[in-house]
Amino acid sequence: MEQTASETTVKIKRKRKMKSADFILVLLTLLLVIFGIIMVFSSSYYWSIDRFGHPYHFLIRDIFWAGTGFVLMLGAMIVDYHKIASKKIAIGALVVSVVLLGLIFTPLGMNINGATRWVGIGPVTVMPGELSKLCAIIFVAWYFSSKPDRVVSLLRGTIPMLFLCAVYGGLIMMQPNMSTAITVVFIIISMTFIAGMKLFHLLVTFGLGGLAAGAMVFTDKDGYRLRRVTSFLDPFKDELGDGYQVVQSLLALGSGGLTGVGLGKSVQKNLYLPEPQNDFILAIIGEELGFVAMILLLLVYLVMIWSGIRIAISAPDRLGMLLASGVTAMIGVQVILNVAVVTSSMPPTGVTLPFISYGGNALWMFMISMGILLNVSRQCKDEE
Repeated sequence: MEQTASETTVKIKRKRKMKSADFILVLLTLLLVIFGIIMVFSSSYYWSIDRFGHPYHFLIRDIFWAGTGFVLMLGAMIVDYHKIASKKIAIGALVVSVVLLGLIFTPLGMNINGATRWVGIGPVTVMPGELSKLCAIIFVAWYFSSKPDRVVSLLRGTIPMLFLCAVYGGLIMMQPNMSTAITVVFIIISMTFIAGMKLFHLLVTFGLGGLAAGAMVFTDKDGYRLRRVTSFLDPFKDELGDGYQVVQSLLALGSGGLTGVGLGKSVQKNLYLPEPQNDFILAIIGEELGFVAMILLLLVYLVMIWSGIRIAISAPDRLGMLLASGVTAMIGVQVILNVAVVTSSMPPTGVTLPFISYGGNALWMFMISMGILLNVSRQCKDEE
């Protein structure tokens, strides 16, 4: 009877501690999504006419993804994150994500533009790589919060995470999708380090990761990966081949200057830059709205990332801290990778700009992740 009363008291205290979600974070998320809808429409206008006969194809779909994503974000914000990252859900999410990644290489896999990154089940299309990011966050957070001493153990902490990186990274690289593989591996390793990974184990992990990456690049029989690595060094050397997309992106950024040519007035979106509403949407933002707008956009991301770090520091428990850290790491690394690709600072690879690039799977995963981050913020201890 006393135990029941004690459990009831804990639940009451938790309910009392629940507060409103971080208003700044909610506002920034909505601003980015709305800005994304505007820029998707602007960048896809002519591409949509060319492919579908009218300019509103991507706009209508993006509004649908954003609206349903907002509902999913609310759901993830309301349901206690202890339930979202429970043992059953964490292990189930891991299994489902790995199975879906495997299904890509079956007849269910869909090849689009030379890459097999989608699974088609009837009218439903799933991008397992995007789902794996969220599943990895939930699983790693549960794994190291259920038994915190695991993280300092080589056999129970480092090796299982390296194996997880190898499974996720290997399956995603085979699609091929280098950017998503980098993102998932970064999420897993950064969460493991934040959980308390030994520095020596971290250095060994970096060494093994570097060797694995080098092996994948230089043992590629077709030379595809090596060409992607070398093309960014001088994209104008093969401006009509491997460097074409990056060259068009640089031309767009150069044309925009400080203040841009004006919203809707991009030249590169007129069938020069392939599918500008996707991974290279930042180039159209730079061309139409200029360097100043790009800096303001990056400042919004910076404030969002800082808010995520603050929530992780103030989280009421280890699970909340790891969930918040994982979501923040995912957003941060994708912004860095996208900017680096668009500005030819790293080899070109497909990576979406969070909340802005067109793509239903990616937008849903980001908004669910943001809902989890807001969920943690509702239970954060008050800052002194």
